[in-house]
Amino acid sequence: MTDFYTEENPAIELYLDLMKRTLTRTIAKDYSEPVTKLIPLIPGLLAAKVNGKLYRFLKSRNIEVVRKVPVDPEKRRAGKDWPREGETMIGLERLDNLQYCITDVIRTRVPGDFIETGVWRGGATIFMRAALKAFGEENRTVWVADSFEGLPKPDAEKYPADEHETLWVYDELRVSLEEVKENFRRYGLLDDRVKFLKGWFRDTLHAAPIERLAILRLDGDMYESTTDALNALYPKLSAGGYLIIDDYALENCRKAIHDYREKHGIMEEIVKVDWSGCYWQKLG
Repeated sequence: MTDFYTEENPAIELYLDLMKRTLTRTIAKDYSEPVTKLIPLIPGLLAAKVNGKLYRFLKSRNIEVVRKVPVDPEKRRAGKDWPREGETMIGLERLDNLQYCITDVIRTRVPGDFIETGVWRGGATIFMRAALKAFGEENRTVWVADSFEGLPKPDAEKYPADEHETLWVYDELRVSLEEVKENFRRYGLLDDRVKFLKGWFRDTLHAAPIERLAILRLDGDMYESTTDALNALYPKLSAGGYLIIDDYALENCRKAIHDYREKHGIMEEIVKVDWSGCYWQKLG
C-alpha cells in the first residue's frame, strides 16, 4: 500500500475526479433521449398504437430516433436525474462522499473490504475499485451485491412499510450481471479483487464469505432490502468504518435505518450528504 493520498498526489485526485465525471457523464455536454412519439399528428389511441408499433419495429432493427438534450450540471451533481448512458445515478456529491470515506479508512488503516448493496450499472463499485487501484491497495475486495433483476416485489406481510412500493416494476432498474461486469471491464477494473453476489439480499448477504468491512454502502431503496443488508452486514463493519445510505430521502429506507438504530442502540450522528444521501462513522 502506498503512503500518499490525494492531498499530496494531484495525479490521484485528477484520476478520481475524471472517474466521477465520467461515471455520471457530467463530463458530457448533452445526451441522447429516445423519441417515442414518431408520428405526432395522429390523434388519440390510434397515435399510441401506430407510434408504439413503429418504435418497436425500428428498435428491432437496431434503429432509434433520438434528440439531443443538454446535461443539467446541477441535477447531475445532486443525482436528481438518471443518466441514460452513465454507470451511476448517485451524482457527484455522493461520489465525493464515497471518496472521502474511502480515503479516510485507508489513511487510518481501518480493516475490511468495501461493499455496495444495490448497484444498478455498477458505477459506485467501479469507483471503489478505481480508488483502491489509485492508492495501491491490493488487500481489499470490492463486493458487488445485487439481484441483477431489479427490485423484489413487496412482502407486505413481513414488511408492511413496503406494501405500496412499486419500484419492482421499473425495467430501467433491471441491469444484468453481464452488463455490470462489462462496465467494470471497459474501465479496466474487472479483476480478482471484485466479487459479485447475485440474488435477493435475503438469500445472499448472510452467507457471503465476508469477514470484515470498512465501507458498507446501502442502495436498496426499500425497507426490506435495507433491513436485510443491515442485519447481515452491519455487525461486520469495523470500528472507524462507514455506513453510507443512498436512499435516506425515501420513507421506507429511512424508517428501516431508524428502526435498526433504535433496536441496536446506535447513537452515531447521521451526517447529511445531499438531498438523499447520508452516512455515519461507526465508532465502536
